[in-house]
Amino acid sequence: MKCTITLDNTNYEVNTDFPYSAAIELNFNGEQPNHYGAEQAQKTPMTAGSFIGNTEQGGSCNVNLLNFNPHCNGTHTESIAHICDQSAALSLPIGTITPPPLMPCVLVSVMPEHGISSQEDYSPALTDNDMLITRAQLEPSLNTYSNAQLQSLAIRTLPNASTKKTEIYNDDNQPAFFSREAILLLNERGVEHLLVDLPSIDRLHDDGLLTCHHLFWQVIEEQHQPTTNSLINKTITELAYFDDIISDGFYFINLQLTALINDATPSKPVLYAAEPLQE
Repeated sequence: MKCTITLDNTNYEVNTDFPYSAAIELNFNGEQPNHYGAEQAQKTPMTAGSFIGNTEQGGSCNVNLLNFNPHCNGTHTESIAHICDQSAALSLPIGTITPPPLMPCVLVSVMPEHGISSQEDYSPALTDNDMLITRAQLEPSLNTYSNAQLQSLAIRTLPNASTKKTEIYNDDNQPAFFSREAILLLNERGVEHLLVDLPSIDRLHDDGLLTCHHLFWQVIEEQHQPTTNSLINKTITELAYFDDIISDGFYFINLQLTALINDATPSKPVLYAAEPLQE
């Protein structure tokens, strides 16, 4: 199906027959990405009396119990509730957020740089081993696009090996993260939905500060109460994977979320190419 979407007085043709999924397929009990030493995602057949939810074991159908950590076992999307008290009125669970079915989205690729040699900041202080995504890297790429096109922003880190889909992130394999200035740039440009192929926009070990999460949602640092200035409807999607077949550029995205009353949910971001129509 082809549809026409008007944005900033420009008409775009979007062919929904050709989706590009940016989700890592979660292979329960098999190879899968992992962050922070979390337990592996597993599934086991349900049992109830004489019933077993496995046709290969004599059951009438397959009914599996799933045990996983949305944050650490695969592609997931977070709401402001990730860093705020669950009892706070403005701490929206991810299941209460319903993004538009097709949102403008820009995909850009960046090569993280040594943080200690950059001119940008982070809390806690940067170390020799830190790899950083900076404002200086992102700003030239984003200048090509209008704020309206940047409702969603997908960031692919380089190199883009397919091993990202089963990468184990730990003290010996610490992922890159964002500088303060980079996140402030995204807020200035009006990015509402940020998607990254990293397990977190913050450092693996950051003394529990989650500096970039707080900046993105505008929650006072080291506090867990959103205020009327907080950007409560924004989301962060982490551990996505943008295959090389998807080139940098402008798309529309369908951010598929489940209705969990939780701070995060497994998610499936789907990109659709957007071709400007000649007037």
